[in-house]
Amino acid sequence: MAATEREVQRRKVSFHQRKSAVERTLKGVSFVLLVVISAIMLLPVFIMLSTALKDQQTVFLFPPQWIPRPMHWDNFIAALQSGPFGAYFENTAFYAVVGTLFEVASSSVVAFGFSRYNGLGRDTLFYILLLTMMIPYPAVMIPQFVLFKTLGWTNTYLPLIVPSLFGSAYIIFMLRQFFNGLPGELFEAARIDGCSEWRTFVQIALPLSKPALAAAAIFGFMYRWNDYLAPLIYLNDQDKYTLSVGLAGMTSQFSIVPWHLIMAASLVAVLPPVLIFFFAQRYFIEGIAITGLK
Repeated sequence: MAATEREVQRRKVSFHQRKSAVERTLKGVSFVLLVVISAIMLLPVFIMLSTALKDQQTVFLFPPQWIPRPMHWDNFIAALQSGPFGAYFENTAFYAVVGTLFEVASSSVVAFGFSRYNGLGRDTLFYILLLTMMIPYPAVMIPQFVLFKTLGWTNTYLPLIVPSLFGSAYIIFMLRQFFNGLPGELFEAARIDGCSEWRTFVQIALPLSKPALAAAAIFGFMYRWNDYLAPLIYLNDQDKYTLSVGLAGMTSQFSIVPWHLIMAASLVAVLPPVLIFFFAQRYFIEGIAITGLK
């Protein structure tokens, strides 16, 4: 009997050892895959940095010179001095910040209404709202331009910012998913205590939805910071250009396209979204995870 128990114990130990070995192997393989995928994702950034530190003659060398010798750090200064990039940064920040604030504010009100109030045709209206996400921007680009030109809004930021006052279908959908997950008892207790609907929204729903609002704000900010087509259509004066339009215009300012300067300016241009995501990634990831729950 004792020998049988020892044999069973030995088999259990052997099984756990094999299981641990398999788990370690899987973790090791997963780690290697993550490193490889991360390296592939970071390769364009490395190429941008490498090109930004080269001179004009070594940009198109083959085989490529991955680590420039010498490194021309002054390319960043030359790139920013090649155009009014200070104005570009101010214009882009104004467009991104104001548009995002308007979009998140209006979308949160609409999402709360779709989530908490029952009414005739509510679901139908919500489905129609979701269908608008399937309409490509080029399909509405010309009618919108005709409308804003008739209103005299071209060469201003009004066509870029005013539509934000009406919310975003994607942001409304995301925030509605979050509001659906909040306990209904909270709002019932607020109504019993005499809270108005607006006060319930402002003092109960919004403070609880900070992660979702942060995720929505990051989405909106990054979209507007990188937006190229809309500013290109509506802005005519160079002093009103955003960064994306200003960077694209660098290709027409020189007889030979200075790709090393364009890469240097592009690296500087992507710093604000990267820093915002870096410092707000906890709220971003938490907001995405929460809004995906039923």
